Amino acid sequence: MRIFVVSDTHGSTREFINQVNSMDKPDLIIHLGDYVEDGEKIEKATEVETIIVKGNGDYFHPKYNEDEILNIEGKTLFLTHGHNYGIRYDVNRLLYRAQEVEADLVLFGHTHMSIFYEEGGIIIMNPGSPSMPRGFRSKKTFGIIDIGDEILGKIVEIE
Repeated sequence: MRIFVVSDTHGSTREFINQVNSMDKPDLIIHLGDYVEDGEKIEKATEVETIIVKGNGDYFHPKYNEDEILNIEGKTLFLTHGHNYGIRYDVNRLLYRAQEVEADLVLFGHTHMSIFYEEGGIIIMNPGSPSMPRGFRSKKTFGIIDIGDEILGKIVEIE
């Protein structure tokens, strides 16, 4: 299963939607918050099912949860925006929660900085932001996850 992962669109979805529509369609899109309306817009524009969690900029959206746990192809995915786990400082609380739910993969946003690595048997991805990147590279990014016998992933720069 191929999943596109996006976060922190903050009202700017055009470039991400154009990128999605120029590629082979994924099976699923995950939007990790800030702003949930953007996740809805992405789903409509791409015609790809989009799972959405709310971020710190989505206070008035009771329809969405701050965390979600999915089981896809026998793998457990923990989705969160990340603001409730102190991820601006480190990922320890996030990793502890991922261990509690026995996650194989944790997806989070909030920092606008992309990362992809494995720690303690858990794959960790922050797709960065396709509209407001931060960090030393400051590239507009999103993530791609392929789930089969194993989990593969990469960060994609939007040009």
